[in-house]
Amino acid sequence: MEQWNLIIDVAKCHNCNNCFLACKDEYVGNNFPGYSAPQPLHGHKWFFIESCERGQMPMVEVAFRPITCNHCRQAPCVQQAAGDSVYQREDGIVIIDPDKARGRKEITNSCPYGVIWWNEQEQLAQKWNFDAHLLDQGHSQLRAEQVCPTGVFQSLKAEDHEMERIAEEQDLQVLRPELGTRPRVYYKNLDWFTKHYIGGTLVSEANGTAVAASGVTVRLEKDGVQIRSVQTDQFGDFKFDGLEYRSGDYTVRYPGSGHRETTVELIESIYLGVLNCSDPC
Repeated sequence: MEQWNLIIDVAKCHNCNNCFLACKDEYVGNNFPGYSAPQPLHGHKWFFIESCERGQMPMVEVAFRPITCNHCRQAPCVQQAAGDSVYQREDGIVIIDPDKARGRKEITNSCPYGVIWWNEQEQLAQKWNFDAHLLDQGHSQLRAEQVCPTGVFQSLKAEDHEMERIAEEQDLQVLRPELGTRPRVYYKNLDWFTKHYIGGTLVSEANGTAVAASGVTVRLEKDGVQIRSVQTDQFGDFKFDGLEYRSGDYTVRYPGSGHRETTVELIESIYLGVLNCSDPC
């Protein structure tokens, strides 16, 4: 049957925290029998935003990534819970039973993603329940979808084979796939968090003045083999993105008198600075 999934586009998130606030508005002080007990006002973050900074000035990028329960197909919280205190519905949504889970603090430690919180007042482990109470009432969107001004979130109900096709087609990824939990929360443009880039700026001399060298082809080589090429933009900037962390030495080649190159060991995203090519480039 069809199960609920969520796609989160990292490239569209601007850290407005509307998803966090909407989650608070929905669950703080509100009791939904069979779904969730009231979320406390302070301490819990059923939705929260992580940030990642890449590069050096002036080529710096900051990305934001919403984090919440992944509603995993192979959910450790379900596998380790006693007495059906945590269960997975037929539509894929993972629920912590607000009655059966009471007093079972060990549930909070079962999640490798750290998205289960302990409510001391209620003596209950809690997390985001995919707004199951709203979906069961016929709502077509999650609260996070309703309030997001840039369209970061897209919930969809699909059979697993169809979701696998969508994930491949849109180049979607999940958090920490090595855990084998098979999350139903997918990320678009997750490379902004997991990959690195090499960038720089090309200038050329014109009447004794350095000007941006736009439309110039820059090549990236590894182990003597060209793996990519890009053209500088109107400001002379170029960037090779999507490179693996600590993936070794790269050579950047660009036009000049005869031959010009810069070799760099990629440890993290790096800005090579202003590179001078001969006139004309």
